[in-house]
Amino acid sequence: MRVVIQRVSEASVVIENKVVAQIKQGLLVLVGIEDEDTLEDVNWLTSKIVNLRIFPDENDIMNFSVKESNGEIIVVSQFTLHAATKKGNRPSYIKAAKPDIAIPLYENFVKHMEIGLGKQIQTGQFGADMKVSLVNDGPVTIIIDTKNKE
Repeated sequence: MRVVIQRVSEASVVIENKVVAQIKQGLLVLVGIEDEDTLEDVNWLTSKIVNLRIFPDENDIMNFSVKESNGEIIVVSQFTLHAATKKGNRPSYIKAAKPDIAIPLYENFVKHMEIGLGKQIQTGQFGADMKVSLVNDGPVTIIIDTKNKE
């Protein structure tokens, strides 16, 4: 699994001109899933994200997690995170998991994020054409790949 985590002061997801997710301060998490990903990847990654200390304390030092700062989270599926661009100019998405593998892992990812955060999170819609808007706070952007966790 590969994620791009952005600390935001606000973010939203629009599908067919309808706002389906909207938050103020928190995280926008773009998640890409590969065929080899497992529930172990989901557990490790969701725990890492919820506890990642990237929110400022009273001295403006990144010491608080999204949970400690009472932030919100939007999760958006993003198969293009696994684009292979080595050959040619058209990205290949051969490493991205097909829906029969990706959807159950994505749903587990969302469920584990909610458990870790202790409240409901918002999401885009798997496979939909989404318009994602955000104000990156910092800017703070972190990329994590479960294939590089050791």
